[in-house]
Amino acid sequence: MEYRYIGKSGLRVSPICMGTMGFGTWSDKSEAFRILDASYERGINFFDTAEVYPVPPTADLAGLTEEIFGEWVQTKPRDSLIIATKVAGAASGWFVPPIRYGLTAIDRYHIESAIEGSLKRLNVEYVDLYQIHWPDSIVPIDESMEALDRLVESGKVRYLGTSNESAYGLTKANMVAKYEGLARFQSIQNNFSLLNRRFFDELANVCRQENVSLLPYSPIGGGVLSGKYQHGEMPDNTRFGDYIKGGDSRQKLMAQRFVNEETLSSTEKYLEIAKKADLNPVTMATAWSMHWDFVASTIVGVRNVNQLDEIFSAFEVRLTDEILKECDEVHQQHKYPMG
Repeated sequence: MEYRYIGKSGLRVSPICMGTMGFGTWSDKSEAFRILDASYERGINFFDTAEVYPVPPTADLAGLTEEIFGEWVQTKPRDSLIIATKVAGAASGWFVPPIRYGLTAIDRYHIESAIEGSLKRLNVEYVDLYQIHWPDSIVPIDESMEALDRLVESGKVRYLGTSNESAYGLTKANMVAKYEGLARFQSIQNNFSLLNRRFFDELANVCRQENVSLLPYSPIGGGVLSGKYQHGEMPDNTRFGDYIKGGDSRQKLMAQRFVNEETLSSTEKYLEIAKKADLNPVTMATAWSMHWDFVASTIVGVRNVNQLDEIFSAFEVRLTDEILKECDEVHQQHKYPMG
């Protein structure tokens, strides 16, 4: 396994990170353990979770994913694992986190409450990467960075990262950290895939210039790039199939963002490219995400252990210039299929 550094940190991680957001809902504990064991045996050392998981987030299940993962962690040498988790952002128009009565914020109180809860559920003394799950538009970033820096100074957190952030937000936070002598964000976790290339607009340049690593999530477009939603198919026991058939209004809107006429049209063309190259489309999409110089580790997720082979095959794939060019041509036809 060829490990990569995250930002300017000492964290060396596998190019694929195993996400855990479905542990406790889509995958029961026994299946989660099988997924984690198979990943670890394949050389995966990087695992990502969050205090609000599993998804769909609910008040009665929040934290269960960390508990399941924390139980598995006890079966492995702690120093062989790079563990990442997240503090929930503030309530917003699209989502009220089902923890701390929906009154969350990225301030000192909530950051300290969140890390204590995560450490207890994970049953560890520290986490390697602690991330803001989504930005807080109210609390000044100075206060947030000072609170996060205290966690680093205390030894409860090794390094910091952010998620779902803009170029301005990332730059502002790290400028505050620089001039105040605080720990900075070494990583940013944003949506990035063949179907969502918005990261290239500004953030890729920030990451390259400031040595911050992207940890892309949804590299397969929430499963869309596998082709399973083509031709009107809406399979049971799939994320967006479940959301469209029985989800709440927010879940239906999310599903429509991922599964729509533009994404399906783009996917049809990507499937043709993969077929011509004799590649599984999941493998191609994962390899595309791993290709970029600003990416440290691509976060993937599965419901069962049988889905891992298609993803891990990306370790053996180097996309040719011709394939990359053909993918770019599809993008030019459908620039922002996810809206």
